[in-house]
Parts: sequence; structure tokens; C-alpha cells
Amino acid sequence: MSAASRPLPPTEPSRPDRTDQPTAGPNEPIAPHEPHGPIAPNALARARQLTDVVTRLRRALRSSIRTDYPWESLPMAQVELLQTLAAAPLRVGELAARQRLAPNTVSGLVGKLLDAGFVDRQADPGDRRTARIALTAAGHQQLADWQQAHERRIAGALATLADADYAAVMAALPGLDHLATALAETAPAGSTTTGTTPAGTTPSGTTRA
Repeated sequence: MSAASRPLPPTEPSRPDRTDQPTAGPNEPIAPHEPHGPIAPNALARARQLTDVVTRLRRALRSSIRTDYPWESLPMAQVELLQTLAAAPLRVGELAARQRLAPNTVSGLVGKLLDAGFVDRQADPGDRRTARIALTAAGHQQLADWQQAHERRIAGALATLADADYAAVMAALPGLDHLATALAETAPAGSTTTGTTPAGTTPSGTTRA
């Protein structure tokens, strides 16, 4: 079956009853644990497996796109700022809080985006003493190109999968979406650390060699 003719997954598949525990293996149930208590070893093994897959997916996607799109070398930390600013202009402090980064780190990243012409400073109508960072037309275009390149690459890879694997990936999307939301909501309070920098960048926002 071709990718074009494959049916889209349901928006919200039926969820199994909570009394039916998922398994860590064919005969190994995942032991339940309290939200703030110790995590069972088999649950950690599953988390390790998922972490490995997500890491390899991200690395493979960026590497394959970089071959055709040299601008893909734009650091992910800067892409994430563009994605956050796509919703609305924000102050540097607000950006730092949303990204859970130190303000000086965000200032360095913003400086790089200003130099590239992807963002500009706007007067804050609520406080004339401060400025908000907003996407420029070039920033919106850069973000759209980045998104479309990823969509095309993923669509091409999905088309190579066997029907069963394609269906499994599609069926997992709602659960992965919920996982992303849970991770965002359960981030430790006060996790921003002075001097914290995104992977692959220096405090000034430049890419490490």
C-alpha cells in the first residue's frame, strides 16, 4: 500500500483500561510506581529504549536534511527560539523562562538571530523601557522552510516502511503527543540555571566546533 493511500490514524485511539499494565517485554509487566517515588527498573529500561530511538531519529533527520539544505546547520537552540516567537513577540526574560535557559544565554542566541535578520526588537507597549523580540518576515520564512524540509524528509522515510510498521508509527502519535505534554508539565521547578547553555552551543549562542 502506498503512503498516499494509507489511512490517517484516528485522532484519539481508544486507551486500554488502566488495570491492563503495559509490558516491558513479552512476559515482563512494568511495575507501577508513585509519581514521586522510585521508578521500577523495567520502566527505566523502557524509557532508555525510547530515549535511544528519539535520539537516533533526531540525529538521522538533521543529518539527512543537512545534505540538501545547508542552512539546517542553524543550531537547534535558535530554531526553538524562532518556534517560540512564532506565536507572539516576547521579552528576553519571558523567552528565558519558556525555554528554561539563563537570560544571558538567551541574549546570546537572540543576538545571533538579530545579526541574521530573523528577529528584530520592538517597543513593548506595556513598558517603554523594555523591548520585545519578534520574528521578521525572513524569520517566518526560515521557520517555514525548516518545517517543510522536515515534513518532506519524514514523509519520504514513512513511504519506505512496511504497512505494519507505518500503522504502528501512526498509532503511536497521540501517545507521544501526550508524553511531550507530560514532560513539559512535569519539568522540575526552578530548573533554569545561571549559565545553562543548550547542547551544541556556547554561552554566546555560537555553535561549538
